[in-house]
Amino acid sequence: MSRTVITFGTFDVFHVGHLRVLERAAALGDHLVVGVSADALNLRKKGRTPVFSERERIEIVSALRVVDEVFVEESLELKRDYVLEHAADVLVMGDDWAGRFDELSDVCEVVYLPRTPAISTTAIIEHIADL
Repeated sequence: MSRTVITFGTFDVFHVGHLRVLERAAALGDHLVVGVSADALNLRKKGRTPVFSERERIEIVSALRVVDEVFVEESLELKRDYVLEHAADVLVMGDDWAGRFDELSDVCEVVYLPRTPAISTTAIIEHIADL
């Protein structure tokens, strides 16, 4: 039986930490679906728009061999709807979200993966700004 895994992220200034979390998520099933945060969602969530546009980030994530399907995540509050819409068996989130989506365990397995140490999009952007 095929297992669908769903995960979400901004995936701005794509780096090896992003790649590793997507590879680990893909290893938990047979079909990986990725919700890429809309530009408007990032503005609401982080107070700034991403460096790369929504369209560019979708194109980058879609090109990865471990990713089977990509869609735009419009709202953090719609996780349950996205899980059901994509018939996901597993929801994967970074451990910085630990516990935040446990209520979805009634519709899918919820897994929180550790982030890659010492790699952060914000830190990369700040480093570039300091140069």
